[in-house]
Amino acid sequence: MSPAPLNPVSTVDAAPVLCGVPQTMLWTLHNRATESLRPDAWFRDPEAERIFQSIAFDYRAHFGRPDSSHATRSQMFDEALRPWLAAHPGGMVVELGCGLETQFQRCDDGRVRWLCVDVPDAIAVRERYLAPSERCRHIVRSALDLSWMDEVEASKGVFVTAQGLFMYFPEDEVGRLVSAMAKRFEGGELMFDTIPRWFSRKTMDGFDVTRHYRAPPMPWGINRDEIEAALRAWSPHIASVQHEPYRRFRTFPARLGLWMAHIPPLAKFLPAIVRVRFARE
Repeated sequence: MSPAPLNPVSTVDAAPVLCGVPQTMLWTLHNRATESLRPDAWFRDPEAERIFQSIAFDYRAHFGRPDSSHATRSQMFDEALRPWLAAHPGGMVVELGCGLETQFQRCDDGRVRWLCVDVPDAIAVRERYLAPSERCRHIVRSALDLSWMDEVEASKGVFVTAQGLFMYFPEDEVGRLVSAMAKRFEGGELMFDTIPRWFSRKTMDGFDVTRHYRAPPMPWGINRDEIEAALRAWSPHIASVQHEPYRRFRTFPARLGLWMAHIPPLAKFLPAIVRVRFARE
């Protein structure tokens, strides 16, 4: 079924000028919003729809046919976060590499405190469409600049998310970041996504999503059967590790992943969503 027609908006902005990794915020917005706009959508994101319709940008020419991958990812993150919020009233969520993600707007329970962390170009674009507030603050910093941790008030629990971020860092930097979080946020949680090694190599060789858009290099890839061992090698403060493949895709060949997930020799080559619990001393 085709996506629903776009609703008219009062203001349409010129597309922001973004390069490299920050431009991926428009790619993920494209996938989330077009899924949400479908009459048969299984994921709803009204704020993503609003932003998507407010930017004059040829998303399809750049990013191709939407495949629902980023909508699936966001939905899986939401499903993990909402029970955590119920169990940790007034807890803090840290969203690394926030871009134009609208998880706060989807999951806000009226009590959560939220930190959106991203580089200056990304935060500047975000603030054109999503204003910070007392409970949803914007921190202009790279996730690799560990000083963002000083902004975290962890007394009521910490849940750190990193959607579409870690694969853009070298492996040693991912390990350093995870190790620092595990040591600093005792009893906290971390959720992130991974790509397999074969896909990382593909991006390093030059992955053209369309003839108008080449994905940024993604130097860190890891197969699913390597994830837990890598995390435990990085830090002694890992209490548990869970991971699973993406649950839904609308397009072929991405839908083959749903079949591959049930075949162990092949499942390790799929992207994964990872949830980590940090140990308490």
